[in-house]
Amino acid sequence: MGKRNLFLMSSSALHGFGYLEHAQTDMTSFFKSNSVQKVLFIPYALTDYDAYTERVGSVLKRWGFSCNGIHTFPDPIEAVENAEAIYIGGGNTFLLLRTLYEKQLVGPIRDRVLKHGVPYVGSSAGTNVATRSIHTTNDMPIVHTPTFDALALVPFNINPHYIDPDVNGKHMGETRQERIKQFHELNDAPVLGLREGTTLFVNGDNATLIGPPIETSGLCFDARLFRKDQEPVEYPPLSSLSFLLKEQS
Repeated sequence: MGKRNLFLMSSSALHGFGYLEHAQTDMTSFFKSNSVQKVLFIPYALTDYDAYTERVGSVLKRWGFSCNGIHTFPDPIEAVENAEAIYIGGGNTFLLLRTLYEKQLVGPIRDRVLKHGVPYVGSSAGTNVATRSIHTTNDMPIVHTPTFDALALVPFNINPHYIDPDVNGKHMGETRQERIKQFHELNDAPVLGLREGTTLFVNGDNATLIGPPIETSGLCFDARLFRKDQEPVEYPPLSSLSFLLKEQS
């Protein structure tokens, strides 16, 4: 699949950085390498579309890119079909996926990204919907979705905002790792836990983990890969995760 160009962030915010600042160098390079000048932003994971688009758009404009919310176009499908790049922001994954289905955008987005090579950026919920399904989101199901099946731009699942258990903490509830293990009791798909500040960059059949371009004391930017009936494996930044793209979807 040589046309696939994805920039899948765990989060749009990272402690010690301004909004999206931790990804500025890599995202700017991603857009420029794909000759992108205009970004179509999809704010459906939150309810205030104008405010959300303004927040993202103000940052992208400082970096030299224009940004328009899909809600400002009379025909959202036509907007996707004409997009130079598609950016789906974070928020509530269930609300996002339901709205994508309601507006009949799942097929058109998938077609534009996988068949026409349109660059795709996701953060948090936008990264969740880029995967096989939203089964491994951390969000509350505040709305019903017609299905948990997502865009399937990659043939595995991702858990954004992955956090390790606090070994000195007193919280006795389920850890993120335990919840992913429960997912694997009924599902076979690998799950890539993306810690805050990390991004999975996919170019064709190549996938690479990347982190912020500068050292950040006390933070881990490894990704943790979970497979059914196997021990989790850690991958540091710049690791190739291309083998995940060969999973059977």
